[in-house]
Amino acid sequence: MRFKLVTVSLAVAAALAGCATEQQTHTAVGTGVGAAVGAGLGNLIGGNTTGTLVGAAVGGAVGGATGYNWNAIRGKLSKDTAGTGTQITEQPDGSLKVNIPSQVTFDTDSASIKPSFRSVLDQVSQTLGQHQDVVANVVGHTDSTGNPNYNMQLSQRRAQSVASYLGDRGVARNRLSAEGRGQTQPVADNATEAGRAQNRRVEIFLKPIQG
Repeated sequence: MRFKLVTVSLAVAAALAGCATEQQTHTAVGTGVGAAVGAGLGNLIGGNTTGTLVGAAVGGAVGGATGYNWNAIRGKLSKDTAGTGTQITEQPDGSLKVNIPSQVTFDTDSASIKPSFRSVLDQVSQTLGQHQDVVANVVGHTDSTGNPNYNMQLSQRRAQSVASYLGDRGVARNRLSAEGRGQTQPVADNATEAGRAQNRRVEIFLKPIQG
């Protein structure tokens, strides 16, 4: 048993050292590798299926904790989009959300990108150009005014306009996706103008490429 514990200690140390020295690029990869290593350690400890499963769960938790390091990207985008109302927040799933408000993005009932929006998207495209291991999913949202089906279509056209703009700025098309969610995911009360303005938004989710 002492030999097993020493072996486990050395393996854990090696795994943690790897986590510390890597660039923390893939949350999912980290989870998978952690689970695989943990399963092996669990088998060493328990010598049975239960030990393997326990080790896999622990290893997966450790591996998943080493997500993508967004600090540099978040700091640069926050600085470059200052004054536009853009909000940049890290999400529980490990992605980085760039939330651009309606006063910057599109005119009413339009999918044509406003000049004020171009400066924000230029910064996003520059960031994607500098970080080839990141993909972007563009999500369009509307308020509840008007027909729900029309709002869904409008949000889809807007999301596609953003993805096309980023593609025109040199971002590979296979790193871009777009979807509209219409009025289905409000973040504020549609009964007020202030709330409707918050709901009319474009979100760009930056995510590491899954290996």
